[in-house]
Amino acid sequence: MNILVTGGLGFIGSHFIRHILNKYNYYVTNLDKVTYCANFDNVKDIENNPNYKFIKGDICNKELVEKLMSNQDIVVHFAAETHVDRSIKDASQFIETDVKGTFILLEAARKNNIKRLIHISTDEVYGQIHEGSFKETDVLNPRNPYSASKAGADRLAYSFYCTYNLPVVITRSSNNYGPYQYPEKVMPLFITNLIENKKVPLYGDGLNVRDWIYVLDNIEAIDFIMHNGKIGEVYNIGGGNELTNLEMTKIILKEMNKDKSYIEFVKDRLGHDRRYSLDCNKIHSLGWKPRFNFNNAIKETINWYKKNEWWWKKIKSGEYRKYYEEQYERR
Repeated sequence: MNILVTGGLGFIGSHFIRHILNKYNYYVTNLDKVTYCANFDNVKDIENNPNYKFIKGDICNKELVEKLMSNQDIVVHFAAETHVDRSIKDASQFIETDVKGTFILLEAARKNNIKRLIHISTDEVYGQIHEGSFKETDVLNPRNPYSASKAGADRLAYSFYCTYNLPVVITRSSNNYGPYQYPEKVMPLFITNLIENKKVPLYGDGLNVRDWIYVLDNIEAIDFIMHNGKIGEVYNIGGGNELTNLEMTKIILKEMNKDKSYIEFVKDRLGHDRRYSLDCNKIHSLGWKPRFNFNNAIKETINWYKKNEWWWKKIKSGEYRKYYEEQYERR
């Protein structure tokens, strides 16, 4: 089996590749543009695996994508611009990568008769919900440029199933956390700030609610859907751990022996969704459920960042720009 993974140098994509190589005798090609949040260190332990191949390239490069797609069986599409704050400052790259890039990928998959394309979407496409939980059939109502670009890609993927019978399956997961997450995201930012004895910036009143899923649960769910999901369907993937951002912060503070004085409340994000919540009965009925306990997984996550300062310090210090330039030259 040949699998093309887009965005495999990122947080979730790199975990997925490692999982697949460890579990199956599949061949994985990793197509990644190597933007600021990509990291060759994320796949350092598997880069010499004979079943793994890295290709530096952009999913917006039509010729490259069509060439790579010609000998693939399955495509798992992680590649996307994902940082909400960056999308608020400038949405142009989000539209280019998330929408146009997904279109190019879908067209290439259609022309090459791909057996299955797993499109990785997000719970943020639904927008906010104050009570209850979103089902896969609910209307999408994205409220920031990032989630709007992901909603556009999500519906493009579905349209290719409806119009061309392209074998698309879509996943929408809740907030991921775990090792190798870019330290601009809230959990690794807070953890690494506290390791450095710095305060953590908490948006608004801290009462925005997110459901947290350990990254290994998410990639196992994606693997499960890749093999068992029904073509044309959408699957919510949640961890069942709804917490306000303030509650999440207090848990991290407690685990790291810090008090509330380390919390710095900052001006709220524009268009900040109040609550996300997913109804995951659909995937549960197929036989998948998360297996990682939140309290244990958050401890493991904190310990990973404590033990791997070499990974995140060069990113947070600003040295990552020079670091990635050197990566470009080597590749």
